[in-house]
Amino acid sequence: MTTANKDAGAEKGATVRLDKVSFSYGEAAFVFDVEFAVSKITAIMGPSGSGKSTLLNLVAGFETPQSGRVLTGGVDVSAAPPSARPVSMVFQENNLFAHLSVERNVGLGRSPSLRLTEADHAAIAEALKRVGLAGKERRLPRELSGGERQRVALARVLVRDRPVLLLDEPFASLGPALRDDMLDLVAGVHAERQMTVLFVTHQPEDARRIGQNMVFLDNGTVAATGEAADFFAGAGPDAFRRYIGTGSGGSRDVARKRT
Repeated sequence: MTTANKDAGAEKGATVRLDKVSFSYGEAAFVFDVEFAVSKITAIMGPSGSGKSTLLNLVAGFETPQSGRVLTGGVDVSAAPPSARPVSMVFQENNLFAHLSVERNVGLGRSPSLRLTEADHAAIAEALKRVGLAGKERRLPRELSGGERQRVALARVLVRDRPVLLLDEPFASLGPALRDDMLDLVAGVHAERQMTVLFVTHQPEDARRIGQNMVFLDNGTVAATGEAADFFAGAGPDAFRRYIGTGSGGSRDVARKRT
């Protein structure tokens, strides 16, 4: 067991449920009624504007439901601030502080004030080693590649030790080979920690690579759920097959879009 794991004990995921949650801004209206499988990687896919990022923001606490409930681990967190939720989130932009070193950016996951104990420093070192950044603790974000910056964001997740991990297209700007490396790293971390992972992506190959379950959104609602393998074997709805470009028997990918 690693130092980080010793700190937190045996990590397990938590159930995530959106119970008849409604939310709107402008003319865009969303209604989500779905439960995510505990300790599984669920890929969230759907056309641009269908609500993928909005769903994650509701789980994270960056948006508040107008009605319905958000529950994690069976607890209603609908009114709880993001800091009080058992959730970590990695964005496409990685959200690193430019003036802080790699080590201190990761340390924010342990202490927002960066008052770090010896155990905190050990956990940070272990996390950086796990994501392949040992020896780069003193570097600033501008001295890292895009892939390395996302590894820093993932290391910060490791030291936070939360049972739910939200990924909002964090690797969309990376090239195919590097994106595959990062997906494999997420899958490896998941195998060790068994957290519940909600993973927004526009890339079918990403969902195929690490997705265990699938939630497909369309027109602001949950259109279908199930095992990812079944979706790609043809059991998904027609809207899903059209979305990934196989509605007429082809195998092309859709163009990358943002929610």
